[in-house]
Amino acid sequence: MGTFELLLHGFGVALQPTNLMWALVGSVLGTAIGILPGIGPALTIALLLPVTTALAPTSAFIMFAGILYGAMYGGSTTSILLNTPGEAGSMMTALEGNKMARAGRGAAALATAAIGSFVAGTIATLCLTFAAPAVAELAFYFKPTDYFAITALAFCSVAVVMGTSRTRGFISLFLGIAIGVIGIDSMTGQARLTFGNMQLLRGIALTVVLVSLFAVGEILYVASRYRSTPGVMAPIKGQLWMTRQDFARSWKPWLRGTAIGFPMGALPGSGSEIPTMLSYTLERKLTKYPEEFGKGAIEGVAGPEAANNAAAAGILVPLLTLGLPTSATAAVLLAAFQNYGLQPGPFLFTSNPALIWGLIASLYVGNVMLLVLNLPLVGIWVQLLRIPRPQLYAGILVFAMIGVWGLAGSWVDLTIMLVVGLAGYIMRVYDFPIAPVLIGLILGPMAETQLRTALAAGQGNPMVLVSTPLSAILITLAVLLLALPILLKRLRATA
Repeated sequence: MGTFELLLHGFGVALQPTNLMWALVGSVLGTAIGILPGIGPALTIALLLPVTTALAPTSAFIMFAGILYGAMYGGSTTSILLNTPGEAGSMMTALEGNKMARAGRGAAALATAAIGSFVAGTIATLCLTFAAPAVAELAFYFKPTDYFAITALAFCSVAVVMGTSRTRGFISLFLGIAIGVIGIDSMTGQARLTFGNMQLLRGIALTVVLVSLFAVGEILYVASRYRSTPGVMAPIKGQLWMTRQDFARSWKPWLRGTAIGFPMGALPGSGSEIPTMLSYTLERKLTKYPEEFGKGAIEGVAGPEAANNAAAAGILVPLLTLGLPTSATAAVLLAAFQNYGLQPGPFLFTSNPALIWGLIASLYVGNVMLLVLNLPLVGIWVQLLRIPRPQLYAGILVFAMIGVWGLAGSWVDLTIMLVVGLAGYIMRVYDFPIAPVLIGLILGPMAETQLRTALAAGQGNPMVLVSTPLSAILITLAVLLLALPILLKRLRATA
């Protein structure tokens, strides 16, 4: 079947009453956690992993997709009205959006954010619809050396790009790889890093680490910086809709933001922060009203919000076609696939097309749901900000402990949760990025397997790692990614 026929089949799956209900649940939950500061889609999906095993995989992933997109929509609300980004990708929106709200144009800012998110999400999902099958088809020809080169590039990208220091990035990455190899070596049957503990022979459950880092570590960090005096919310007043001029100034930033966000989201380490920053910088350079930037320019809201939502679709391309997570949220989604015994990649498109195409079709449905939920109901959503933070954080921790205990009823898992959670808190305090830990944890075993398979096929000759054109290009890019910043720094020092 062609892509169009497969997409129609996907709509048949996504529009089933049960799946529509889970799409609505995900959209509502995603919008809510996007609005609440300190809680993002990665944390929410990680918390839900232990309790969604009873759901059918298709329903679960349709709900997770709704959470991912909903968080992108909801994050703009607190950025605009409270100057507090509810989600990392909404940081740039706060710069101009809150200024617009304080100038009495909050409704226009919220409207351009919601419509821009819808436009970008729909266009990016169209790109995903046609790009994913093509990439999956190419992936059938990949050899172990190619897969190892892809993981090596991903490791270098997340370690160098994420965080304030590449040293911190690599420490986080190696910590994740170390956790990932605990247990029995699949090739030799030898125990590794178990320290004589029989329960560690099965390794550390990925869900336990995810919940620990996001639920325990993140919530401890957010709670330690809790302010008892809430921020002042700008009231929604003035013009209740976008004017014709607002539309004229917004539609080009929507398209430019989409063009930046989708490919950037597919790159390892870019996340949603980099494309939103690039979009904001581009709009500032192209605007016909430079004097408004810093005082409430609508382009500074429209572009970054479009880039934010387009990046959310972009992360799904390498995730679904190669099993390669490019952000913390993508890593959690990959863990969700593995929770169901599924491995994203080219074979998943042929072995489980109902899941893949139902998920893609649900993104179109979810976008429409989110537009309806966000534009007229924003006054209701902002009431979530009245939830007392101490009770909210305590509830999340209790829910996390119940979920981890429910996995295996193991005290060892709870102990690991405490240790890894405290480590996550310390990492946040000292500005160690969390995403490289997840990428190392998930891709480390895959990289090891592909490396050993490639070396075995090449009889131990390391040159086999660059024996194909793709592997040679990717390994070269990884080396350049490491070496270029050092060389440029030395050139500037000698200049």
